[in-house]
Amino acid sequence: MSEKKQADVATLSFERALEELESIVERLESGNVPLEESVTIYERGEALKRRCEELLSQAEARVQKITLDAAGKPKGTEPLDVG
Repeated sequence: MSEKKQADVATLSFERALEELESIVERLESGNVPLEESVTIYERGEALKRRCEELLSQAEARVQKITLDAAGKPKGTEPLDVG
C-alpha cells in the first residue's frame, strides 16, 4: 500500500476509520469483488483496524488516568504521554 494511503489512515478519526472498515468488510463478504481489488481493500482494512485499535488504546489509557477525589468522584485527568 502506498505511503499516501497509510498517511490518510493515520489522520482518520475513530468513527471514520470504523465506518470505512465496516464498508470494506461488507464488500469482501459480498463476494463480488475481483481478486486483486479484494487484496488491495483487505490491506486497507488491516491499516484501518490498526488505526482503530490505536485510538481505542489511547482512549483507554486516558480513562485509566482519571483521578478520584476523597469522595470517589472524578476530579480531573492527567495528560496522556503520547509519543
